[in-house]
Amino acid sequence: MAGLADVLVHALHCLPELEALVMVQCAVGRGDISLAFLRGKLGGNRNARARAVLDLLIPRADSLLEVLANTTFRRAGLHIRRHVEIPGVGEVDFLVEDCLIVETDGGSHLEPRQVKKDRGRNNASVVAGYLVLRFGYEFVVHHPEQMLAQVLAVLEQRRRGAFHP
Repeated sequence: MAGLADVLVHALHCLPELEALVMVQCAVGRGDISLAFLRGKLGGNRNARARAVLDLLIPRADSLLEVLANTTFRRAGLHIRRHVEIPGVGEVDFLVEDCLIVETDGGSHLEPRQVKKDRGRNNASVVAGYLVLRFGYEFVVHHPEQMLAQVLAVLEQRRRGAFHP
């Protein structure tokens, strides 16, 4: 049986980038292995691609949807902050360009109690001067380009004055 470090190093070398990222983020996030240990195993020129995947890890991810959305937003060059506490709203997944809240919603956000809570948070966000977009699994995982296009469209409309804080 292979050890966790060997499996992750193999994944970093052989799997598509985002699949390897999800595996490593999960293991590091659970505390099963350290990022420093993995970096130590990936020296040399032949491991540049693997180290690039490690650069995409985030210190705290409440879901793998956050990891994937974060990668999409970073690659687009957007200024993002994660897990921002907004008075009257609570903690949001992403604050993009300091004006747009983006939430990545897993299956629990479809439960009636959570839907009610999310609606209240959306309303409080708008009252506080923020715009809000919510994306579920389908968009984040299978259509990140559409998710990004919507984010960019809202930011562009705001830049042109269509939305005011």
